[in-house]
Amino acid sequence: MKSFKNMLTIGLFTVGMTTLYSCNKLDLKPSDTIDPEKAYRNLDDIDMAIKGAYAGMTYTLIGNSVVVSDEAIYPLENTVGNLSAYRWQYTASSSSVASAFGEYYVVIDRANRALAGLEKLAQVDTDKKKHYQGELLAIRAFAHVELLRAYAAGYDPSALGIPYMLKSEIGHPQRNTVAEVFNLAQKDINDALGLIGGEQAIYRFSKTGLYALQARAALYAKDWSLAIAAASKVIAAKPLAERISFSKIWTDETSNEVVFSLHRTAADLPKDDDSPAEGPIGAMFFRQDGEIALYTPSNKLIALFDKNRDIRFSSYILDDPNRGAGKQQYLIGKYLGRKDNDATVGLVDVKLFRTGEMYLIRAEANAEANKLNDANNDLNSLRKARILGYQNQTIASKDELIEAILVERYKELAFEGHRFFDLKRRKMPVRRGPQDAVNTAGAMLLESTKAQYNFPIPADEIFVNKNMVQNPGYIKE
Repeated sequence: MKSFKNMLTIGLFTVGMTTLYSCNKLDLKPSDTIDPEKAYRNLDDIDMAIKGAYAGMTYTLIGNSVVVSDEAIYPLENTVGNLSAYRWQYTASSSSVASAFGEYYVVIDRANRALAGLEKLAQVDTDKKKHYQGELLAIRAFAHVELLRAYAAGYDPSALGIPYMLKSEIGHPQRNTVAEVFNLAQKDINDALGLIGGEQAIYRFSKTGLYALQARAALYAKDWSLAIAAASKVIAAKPLAERISFSKIWTDETSNEVVFSLHRTAADLPKDDDSPAEGPIGAMFFRQDGEIALYTPSNKLIALFDKNRDIRFSSYILDDPNRGAGKQQYLIGKYLGRKDNDATVGLVDVKLFRTGEMYLIRAEANAEANKLNDANNDLNSLRKARILGYQNQTIASKDELIEAILVERYKELAFEGHRFFDLKRRKMPVRRGPQDAVNTAGAMLLESTKAQYNFPIPADEIFVNKNMVQNPGYIKE
């Protein structure tokens, strides 16, 4: 994982970072910026800039959510990892949880620069120009929503959110409230929906991808009607994968029900230790030789699956009782890699939105809106697609239904970067079972009142940005 400081070498960090190096020369024109009129001469240049923004998206927050939640064990066989995040000992200087802050603001800055360049282009294909504008707004909205999930001081409307950057500039922005961030993100999404063209490859935002983003943001904002409407559009456009093909999603043999994904190839991998590229997503969970498990599925999670009938168990978890003494029997199998003979171990596309998530968003929103029949129908539909011989159930209590939906999210979205944030938006503690505490040094319960329940704003950002406020509970470093 790249450190926060290293991010400064690959692009302008919009939240005031450049001022650290030029505070005595603020009257001079920055030398590290690119004039949009010179950088973006035509739509081909804009297309390259869009690809650059996508390339900047990482799986860092997926890893963060897995490590600090109750999804995984830090096994004794892992003697090379960083225990601080798993044990909730991180601070504002811990790159393990702080690096995504810089990574996603680089993505936002790339999108904002391209938007500024696009605005100045004249006499170009109008439809393509609108489409690219919509795609850039979608990228900007997505990056801000991801930052909000990770770094907001809670999800109440008045809570401290993150700065919403509408243009590329060097400055000292303040944190918008959570409500302001959601409103600005939904404006970007709605504007993009009016601009973006027809469906395209799952590796770039389409209208369906925008609706998926809108549904997720609406769920966090507790806008139940919007969550239902947006999720319904995705479900209509992208049906659930059939049970027989579900496991092939995770080896990139099919893109069934995948709405938006980060395409990763061997060319994207680091060529040396100084390369800014990230390794394959599977490298988060095991050494690339497959011999050492860095994180393994928690017993708490495993116990929830019907191992014989639920296709998700064999798709997500590798059961290998022959690994040897001192090693975990179960491995995270979701990111083992593609089936190609010459494929890199752990190298697969990073799935960011799937139809399965949309069913669960709609189910939860329906339950919150007291449409319990509709919520039960969505929950049953998803389970029937995943579990052989499943018989529909009816849960009459709203609270019990919501609890069942959260458990289903725990199973369905395991290791995809949602569990920690799901607990956070419900203000529920992280609880690890005794069997999963082999290497926690007592870190089995994280209450919502603890500082580490919200990721810290990076210490470097606090240092250079006089208007930035740290999340509660973290000491100044």
